[in-house]
Amino acid sequence: MSAEGALANRHIVLGLSGGVACYKAADFARELVKAGATVQVVMTEAACQFITPVTMQALSNRPVYTSQWDAREANHMPHINLTRGASAVVVAPASADFIAKLAQGRADDLLSLLCLARPLAGDRGVPLLVAPAMNREMWAHPATQRNVAQIRADGTTVLGPAAGDQACGEIGDGRMLEAEELRDELIAFFQPKALAGRDVLVTAGPTFEAIDPVRGITNHSSGKMGFAIARAAAEAGARVTLVAGPVHLATPRGVRRIDVQSAEQMLAAVLPEARRHEIFVATAAVADWRPASVATQKIKKDAPSQGAGQSAGHVPALSFVENPDILATVAKLPTGERPFCVGFAAESHDIVRHARAKLVRKGVPLIVANNGPATFGRDHNALVLVDAAGERALPPSDKLTLARLLVAEIAQRCPRRASTPATATAASA
Repeated sequence: MSAEGALANRHIVLGLSGGVACYKAADFARELVKAGATVQVVMTEAACQFITPVTMQALSNRPVYTSQWDAREANHMPHINLTRGASAVVVAPASADFIAKLAQGRADDLLSLLCLARPLAGDRGVPLLVAPAMNREMWAHPATQRNVAQIRADGTTVLGPAAGDQACGEIGDGRMLEAEELRDELIAFFQPKALAGRDVLVTAGPTFEAIDPVRGITNHSSGKMGFAIARAAAEAGARVTLVAGPVHLATPRGVRRIDVQSAEQMLAAVLPEARRHEIFVATAAVADWRPASVATQKIKKDAPSQGAGQSAGHVPALSFVENPDILATVAKLPTGERPFCVGFAAESHDIVRHARAKLVRKGVPLIVANNGPATFGRDHNALVLVDAAGERALPPSDKLTLARLLVAEIAQRCPRRASTPATATAASA
């Protein structure tokens, strides 16, 4: 999803400590600028061995700072001036040595100095985020783990690391997140935490109802709206479980995903999860019917007829049975097990009228209506919120923006449970 403008009016101090992952910092700086942020780069002496300040200056459109003795500042105090008015300090890559400095409060270069001297309290407080990057053995070392635990306790947000191939040729934890992942983590960091500590269950995408081993019935739903809602809920601080039909979309970071195919499989996945979640957003375009029977082998045409020179293929007769109504089933769970239910209505005409009928039929407090044919597969949408009191249209926008507006709306409408059942465990994509 596009991040254009997502960091508008944000000023980011981007710090680079020594490590081969400095090459990713170049892309990260570019992504921040594209997202609307202003970026001030600060590099350690070690970082300059891996990438030049000239490169970072070209990408950030600002002079790069490398020394606490930089005379460009009128008061000769860049370690003070650079963080005043900043939205955040992000150190990417953060080496094991630099994390140790943060944990111990050491400040022997400009970057560690400004981290120590940045305001912490009140409206002027400047948050610190670090993206570790190091060899897997360095990351696993007890000293590094102690230091990471200490900086977290001091209020630092740790982004990653990821597991994968490392420059040294080994494979494991310690790899810095990719530029787009870091960008999205930073965007999420600034989102209001309206669902902090709450559990949200989302369904997304179509279902696929098999006719035989190779054919089936489905619809045009891409899953983009549901995935956007899952991401927005995670950004808002929720623990999110996403039950997805057959789609080709990356799982939002921090979201636990369960893949299904058919409506019956989706119901089987949703029901036990619904009891453990406070909020259920049924975005999936679930097939209303499925074939009454599924052929065990591919249904073949008959052999061509003789005489007329044309093929007379056999047309199989299909009968259908109704699929389970997932949203209505969840909405009928006993009090204490029933989450706050939000349904989606993808209609082709008379959108509000059909959505209101669905609101009554399903017995839910909120239906979100949209024009299915106009939005399936696209990145933009227009939504109408339908409840017992009336209707309210959300302005047409990209799906992630609409998802954030919807999540804020749900947070206001949904009372917090007095006691929350066991929660689902969030996992990174």
